[in-house]
Amino acid sequence: MHFNCVAAKVFKAANCCPNVLFSRIFALVNVESRRRYAEMRRILCVAEKNDAAKNIANILSKGTSRKREGLSKFNKIYEFDFNSNVFGSCKMVMTSVSGHLANLDFSPDFRKWHSCSPVDLFAAPIVTKYEESSENIKKTLEREARNCSALIIWTDCDREGESIGFQIIKVCKAINRTMDVFRAKFSEITSTSIFRAVNHLERPDKRLAEAVDVRRELDLRIGAAFTRYQTLQLQQNVLKAAKILLSYGSCQFPTLGFVVERFKEIEDFVPQKFWYLIVKDKRDGIDVDFKWERVRNFDEDIVLAIYCKMLQTPPEAVVTSVTTKPKSKWRPQPMDTVQLEKIASKKLKIDAKRTMQIAEKLYQQGFISYPRTETNIFPPDLNLRHYVELQLNSYQWGDFASRLLNSTLNPRNGKKTDNAHPPIHPTKYADNLNGDEAKIYELITRHFLACLSKDAVGSETTIKIEINEEVFTLNGLVVLERNYLDVYPYEKWSGKEIPRYNLHDKFMPKEILMNDGTTTAPPLLTEADLISLMEKHGIGTDATHAEHIETIKSRKYVGETPDRKFVPGRLGIGLIEGYSSMQLSEDLSKPHLRANLEKQLQEICNGSLNPGDVLRNQLNSYKQLFINAKDKYHILENKIKTYCEGQSPEDISNIPPKRN
Repeated sequence: MHFNCVAAKVFKAANCCPNVLFSRIFALVNVESRRRYAEMRRILCVAEKNDAAKNIANILSKGTSRKREGLSKFNKIYEFDFNSNVFGSCKMVMTSVSGHLANLDFSPDFRKWHSCSPVDLFAAPIVTKYEESSENIKKTLEREARNCSALIIWTDCDREGESIGFQIIKVCKAINRTMDVFRAKFSEITSTSIFRAVNHLERPDKRLAEAVDVRRELDLRIGAAFTRYQTLQLQQNVLKAAKILLSYGSCQFPTLGFVVERFKEIEDFVPQKFWYLIVKDKRDGIDVDFKWERVRNFDEDIVLAIYCKMLQTPPEAVVTSVTTKPKSKWRPQPMDTVQLEKIASKKLKIDAKRTMQIAEKLYQQGFISYPRTETNIFPPDLNLRHYVELQLNSYQWGDFASRLLNSTLNPRNGKKTDNAHPPIHPTKYADNLNGDEAKIYELITRHFLACLSKDAVGSETTIKIEINEEVFTLNGLVVLERNYLDVYPYEKWSGKEIPRYNLHDKFMPKEILMNDGTTTAPPLLTEADLISLMEKHGIGTDATHAEHIETIKSRKYVGETPDRKFVPGRLGIGLIEGYSSMQLSEDLSKPHLRANLEKQLQEICNGSLNPGDVLRNQLNSYKQLFINAKDKYHILENKIKTYCEGQSPEDISNIPPKRN
């Protein structure tokens, strides 16, 4: 009802002074506004975490949202009026969950460890179980859904987020069957991204949630069957004093297998002695070493014969080649999750689990884009210049950002894309972060600026000399343009000054030496190394690598050296060697089975595989492996005895002594 209509009614009905008349008009307008407000469509919006809900509401309401309490003290409700191109004038009710609302579990008759044979768990009834911590969140959703005509899912835009979204949908539709359901797609919590999402709503993708459902059921059934059996058997027959959980997981065991395999390579390594030649010279006050083109030889007599031949006549050196060519050090590619985890672990000494916790928090606060991405290609429609401009105020890299804006932004794109999220990049300038949060934000920002810069440029000179038919080389480098290195301290590139040598120059070397050395074993795996192996062999996803590494650490299957390298304990080695020695059709300690599952899960997401078929086939495969492994369990027990028998619960986590 318009103001003029209200006024006309009052003028017609009233015979009073102007002040009284105005009061009556104002009261009627207020009543009419409240009636219209009550009739506005209510739209329920649900994010994955409270921080995300708060920030999304703040963006959509332009800072005018009203907060009220939900039934969970950790998940608030934010209300605001909104004019939507989908719903028209409406009232948005924004709240959140705290990750998954429900988990899968066996029905009560199968939950106790001695309630059934572990093999029965491959087919035992499964129920959806709401955790106690989620009950109040669930009740909040039910209460709010009653009065809302539509639901918008604002969870993270990945498989897990879609799975959580369908859990939210199930709760809300049970209360309000007529609710229309939409999906907001976004990769960063910024004004541009959030408004784009709300103006281009999509439908939830059931295929992504089905892939998660398959993976969760497989993890529950396979993990429970193997974990119960190996824990009960080994505690009864071998580890009687060690009341510990011996968990099995189709991701954690291949991850443990990588650590054990490297440890055994080192343990079995036999050093070999080798010999090599080196030519020393000094020119223009600079000492240089010419390296032997043959590099090294494992036969001392051969090297000695060559050495003696060189010294039979005066060992005059002749410069046979002088070449100078441009040399570049490539700038980094745009950052994906694996790269973030690896660089943070290696350069910042922050482990992958902590890194992803921090990155998730920075994302929810709007400082960075979504941190779980397999993409290292910037999409052409991403306004890179805008994100560089956001960094101009930084006293640390603002000048570099300014220099970038004076040139064409040309990122060194990679070849990977998940078609869901762009590479990780800063979305807001931050000058109030501290500790590890500041370090992770700085890494992401410097990496972003570096990949938009130019490669470092240098000039490499290679000099070759010949002494009695033996060839030696000397390399020098002059760094001409540092470019991306000016903002990226995580990589080094230093020049190496060498004196001037001209083609056909002849000179007497300062010294010719025959030296020896010994081959060295490969190093223990770092966390960055382990993540690389997991990615290479398809174990887990970018979102779960840190979780699987944390599991084998918390189970005491592996430990860490003071310099943060992984080393397996007695128990970890015994488990891997035991399963490997069974010689099953598929080695449970190797990555092939899980890698195959990860591929099939992706095909479910693409719509090319039926989730029921994948679930059934995978369960049949693992059940048969379980039965075969059970028949050969004495092999595993013997391996565990070899490493752990007579050891205290603390000692079975320690490194065993070197085998003779």
